[in-house]
Amino acid sequence: MITHADNLFIITGGPGAGKTTLLTAAASAGICIGKEAARAIIQSQTAIDGPAVHWRDKALFAELMLDRDIQTFEALSSIAGPVLCDRGIPDLVAYAHMFPLAQDAHFRRAANLYRYNPIVFFAPPWREIFVTDAERVEGWEHAVSVYAPMRDVYAELGYRVVELPKAPVAERLAFVRDVIAHA
Repeated sequence: MITHADNLFIITGGPGAGKTTLLTAAASAGICIGKEAARAIIQSQTAIDGPAVHWRDKALFAELMLDRDIQTFEALSSIAGPVLCDRGIPDLVAYAHMFPLAQDAHFRRAANLYRYNPIVFFAPPWREIFVTDAERVEGWEHAVSVYAPMRDVYAELGYRVVELPKAPVAERLAFVRDVIAHA
């Protein structure tokens, strides 16, 4: 059965494009946030020297992300008011395609069953703010290379892609709030 959660708005894009900074500002402004699965999994798996990280086992990493994303979707879909999600299930469709996984049809099935608000915010690659950290080890070239395939997957899945402006975080947040208010 397809589950629609029009209160859940995805914010996605390549790594290092300002998503986390925007979501931190949104949380400080009282907006409910769904946390990114990948970062949490990398942190917990690194702490235990586990196998489910993208540099050891991409398929296992993707399965844990899918499970977490479904749990986040289900937990936040009944909240009144808009929720901003740091990535979403459709990201995994793109991930499975970019890093070919032998078993990937279930990611598309999950993306078709768990439907977020049709508006998806995309943070474009932004060289001036790009940095790596303990969980984001990929370089600038990777950040640029994943943007278009991810955007294309969301469009294929019927979402309306809205590109975030390359602007200070307060302006980006105001932009998101305005788009949501007129959705």
